[in-house]
Amino acid sequence: MLKVKIVRLNKKASLPVYATAHAAGMDISACLDEPVILEPFSTALIPSGFSIELPEGYEAQLRPRSGLALRSMISLPNTPATIDADYRGEVKVILINYGKAPFTVCHGDRIAQMVVARVEQVHFEEVDELGSTVRGDGGFGHTGTGQR
Repeated sequence: MLKVKIVRLNKKASLPVYATAHAAGMDISACLDEPVILEPFSTALIPSGFSIELPEGYEAQLRPRSGLALRSMISLPNTPATIDADYRGEVKVILINYGKAPFTVCHGDRIAQMVVARVEQVHFEEVDELGSTVRGDGGFGHTGTGQR
């Protein structure tokens, strides 16, 4: 099991928690002094009340919660958001309201999921050409079923 250091910056902050034994993502909750109203098509930066120290070679990704997206059209505009291993500031979540009605975020509301994953930095080797494949440079929709 990977150990990640965490600091509670606000006494009333909820720490990330896995909702079930096999959950990939931890629930992140809002840490607010007062509710935040997200008007339709507006964004807000919502604090979590904690900061983390990821080991070198890891990142944390913030992702939308499917229930918020389905029921209220609340998402993260920069999904997945990346928290780098050398970041030590407060984890904050950018929320966007894609819905038609205002949405209120209250203290303790579960607003995002956080997934910690191993990453590797790459070194690019500049070459004159790339190896060939069956796909080649076929892009978006290239492997689709064709005309309908």
